[in-house]
Formats: sequence, C-alpha cells, structure tokens
Amino acid sequence: MSAPLPTVEDQRDTATFEALMWAMARPGTIHDLPEGLSDLILALVDRECKVMVDDPALARLVATTGATLVSASLADHAFCLSADRALAVLTALPGGSALYPDQGATLVLPARLGQGPALRLSGPGVDGTCDVRIGGLPDGFLAARAARCRYPEGIEIAFVDGRRVMGLPRSTTVKVL
Repeated sequence: MSAPLPTVEDQRDTATFEALMWAMARPGTIHDLPEGLSDLILALVDRECKVMVDDPALARLVATTGATLVSASLADHAFCLSADRALAVLTALPGGSALYPDQGATLVLPARLGQGPALRLSGPGVDGTCDVRIGGLPDGFLAARAARCRYPEGIEIAFVDGRRVMGLPRSTTVKVL
C-alpha cells in the first residue's frame, strides 16, 4: 500500500510553512513564499484559530478556513495590511504569559525588506548579530514591540514583502543603528 500523493495545495502549504519556520528559526534571513501573503493564511489558519484581519479580501479568505474572525485582543494570528493600524494591532494582541508563552499571537504585516532603517538583530537563531533593513513600519513600532516582548512572553512577527518573508520571533533583540 502506498501513501497518498500530496495535492498542489498540500505542497504549497508545506512550502509556505517551511519558509515561515526557517524565517523564524533564523531571524533576519529572507525566505521565499510560493505566492505571497495569502499563502500564510492558508498554511497557518484553520477552524480552531481566532484571526484578526483588516482587509476585506483577506477576511473572505480567512472565512474559507473556518477560523473565527475576532478583534486583535483575542487573536491567535493577526494579518494587518494597514501600516496606520499596525501599531494599534501590535499593542492589542495577546502576548502570552510566563506560564503560557504559546498564547502569544503571531502578527503578519507587509514591509519593505532591504529598505528603511538599519537594524541589528541578536538572540537565539542569530549567529552573533545580523544587520537588516525593514521599511514601511509606523513610527514607534519597534519600541512598542520591544515593550511587548519580555521573553518568554511576546508577539511573533512575520514581515512579508511580495513573495518574501522575514521572521522576528519574540526572543530576538532589535537595536536601531
């Protein structure tokens, strides 16, 4: 008896999950998504998830997964396409607790990778330090993120630029250069 063959959708979801996994495991590295932001929804979200999304088209895609649409304060995952709202969403998301850090949310937002202010990343998964540029973030975003990330508590962030993704786990320290 042979194993069932994966569908095209299975292969896309696996490739997306692996790209995000490696982006989070190696902060500051950029990985390719098969198609883009919608891939992350289809790979991460299922009917057991609570999701905040600020875009009607993405909300329709989330609805196809069976996930529950909620406010940021209740979300497991947040997909924020509006730079104007990103800071408010970040500050409202659950950050988990010392006892249950896994209850911290994941924030996915667009950014311009390779542009913007120079940043130095350090922490688990980073070999010494890693210098990156992330553009398109609202003023005060990185300071608010630092205030929310008191390891093991915090918010995981995935920055998406077209078909590229960079992860910023809660355990990563960010210094603006």
